[in-house]
Amino acid sequence: MARPLVSVVLPTHDRPELLRRAVETVTAQTYDRVELVVVDDRSERPAADVLAEVDTSGLEAVVCERHDRNRGGNAARNTGIRTAAGEFVAFLDDDDEWEPAKLERQVAAFEAGGPDIGVVYTGSRYVHRDGERVLIDHVHGDVTDALLAGANVAEFSALMVRASVIANAGLPEECLRSWQDREWLLRLSLHCSFEVVPEPLTIRHWDHSGRIGEQFEYRRDISFPIMLDRHLPLARERGLERQFVGTLRQTLAISAAQNGYYREAVRQAWRALRVDPFLITAWLYFWACLGGEWTYRPAARVIALLRSL
Repeated sequence: MARPLVSVVLPTHDRPELLRRAVETVTAQTYDRVELVVVDDRSERPAADVLAEVDTSGLEAVVCERHDRNRGGNAARNTGIRTAAGEFVAFLDDDDEWEPAKLERQVAAFEAGGPDIGVVYTGSRYVHRDGERVLIDHVHGDVTDALLAGANVAEFSALMVRASVIANAGLPEECLRSWQDREWLLRLSLHCSFEVVPEPLTIRHWDHSGRIGEQFEYRRDISFPIMLDRHLPLARERGLERQFVGTLRQTLAISAAQNGYYREAVRQAWRALRVDPFLITAWLYFWACLGGEWTYRPAARVIALLRSL
């Protein structure tokens, strides 16, 4: 019996060297039935030119779609999903990498778990200028309540999703440029169970600029209201309103601090704590940012050390 086809959706925009590395990490996979769908979100240098420089002969199929204008990450992912022919869809941002066994392990988890499993995610290794950090979550099964309460289950590059579940849950929300993964995972979780491969098979790089998640003002003014509008009723229904709103505010505080908005970080941390006084990270950022940059810089190193333990 033939093994299922996995479609890898790889959105890209103006990062040819990173795209080349990402494509090479797909061609290095040990799983042998892979369709690569590259979606060029209107790069100055067409992604098709970069693809032509990489040996993709070991893949079952290679498709390159190109937008006529820059439309954003989720729009590119959605173009890829619509194009994908696989039973399973995996996602890879152009600045991330995979260990060679990543797809193999995820397909095995789907096969072992049966048809109720709709999402399989892996652990991640975060690489940045100050070192590395491994993060492996163990949330599995019915994860809706955990997501509402603020669990960080996975980001796009660690996900593999059953195509039939995507058809039921809907596509990622294109109007979001932050919290894209969390919003979609919440919808997916209402239609299936999740499974985890507890190995750091996804490699995420943080040494470059341009991560959308760092754009604090957009997250506060656009993404936060959308998240409340879409998912606060469900959180309230499940008795998790406090945790849902508190963890969103906590994330706003972190984003503000990382972008140098220290007064705003204090404000958002305090709002988070008024909703949920048990948010330890919100307390850390509240005290760290009270003195502005002078207190945040040394405190940030301590916070990073605590998070690595």
